[in-house]
Amino acid sequence: MSQKKIIVVFGATGAQGGGLVHAILNDQNSEFSVRAVTRNVSSDKAKELAALGAEVVAGDVDDVESLKKTLEGAHGAYFVTFFWEHFSPEKEMAEAKNMAMAAKHAGLKHVIWSTLEDVRKFVPLEDESIPTLHGKYKVPHFDGKGEADQYFIDAGVPVTFLLASYYWENLIYFGMGPKRGEDGKLSITFPLGDKKMAGIAAGDIGKCAYGIFKVGEPLIGKRIGIAGDQLTCTEMAAALSKAIGEEVTYNEVTPDQYRSFGFPGADDLGNMFQFYRDFDEVCNSIRDVKGSKDLNPELKSFDAWLEENASRIPL
Repeated sequence: MSQKKIIVVFGATGAQGGGLVHAILNDQNSEFSVRAVTRNVSSDKAKELAALGAEVVAGDVDDVESLKKTLEGAHGAYFVTFFWEHFSPEKEMAEAKNMAMAAKHAGLKHVIWSTLEDVRKFVPLEDESIPTLHGKYKVPHFDGKGEADQYFIDAGVPVTFLLASYYWENLIYFGMGPKRGEDGKLSITFPLGDKKMAGIAAGDIGKCAYGIFKVGEPLIGKRIGIAGDQLTCTEMAAALSKAIGEEVTYNEVTPDQYRSFGFPGADDLGNMFQFYRDFDEVCNSIRDVKGSKDLNPELKSFDAWLEENASRIPL
């Protein structure tokens, strides 16, 4: 049997967890082995991870006893929640609480919690410059995670808080890529003004997380934001133009206009982009490109990501 330290990876078949699983398995000299947690061990993605050498186990983030079983004998864990499957910050917080309790019970030596800012610390609920949603959130998919940080602190779990950036894959899968106007020309639509937004290749999140586990103890208690680039939307449009071979412009809208687009989560994302715009220094100062490259020497810039992925962006 291998004497490697076991890292339990939640969301192992998703963007963040999958990147971490592959980062560990691709490193022949790694001091770690992977226990990949998924709800469906017979899925194609789960079978693929098993074939690569991961120990694939079933786990339920809504059941603390199930979580305790998945963590038995492990050194560390990567915890991530799945807001966009259910749109419920309360569910995310309950799952994070289960994770923190199970991590404490298992005596883990190092946990990474994939979190984000609690925007209410910057814009109080009574401040309507960013509309309050559901009576108690500014950016629901940020605020629930940010509030849940305290569960890990209160449990006394040795935790590193990892804050990711805007996934460039949203240009492929989330309908945020260039769209043709009535004039036939391509544009990207964001309410970011001329502010820079931190972005990252989804696979690099897991690689940066692997870097954190390799550094280990010195990063416990730290908040680490990661990014592959920080670009204005005009700069993103220029890079897209070059990669696609057709001009893409930046269609600037207001946050109110973005919130009114009506797709599921439009109000949440409109608020998020407004937070990125109005608190750009806060968001970009923690999401450090140089620090991310130290953790992950293979970190991709937006241009490098486009080189590999521009052909996958639906036009």
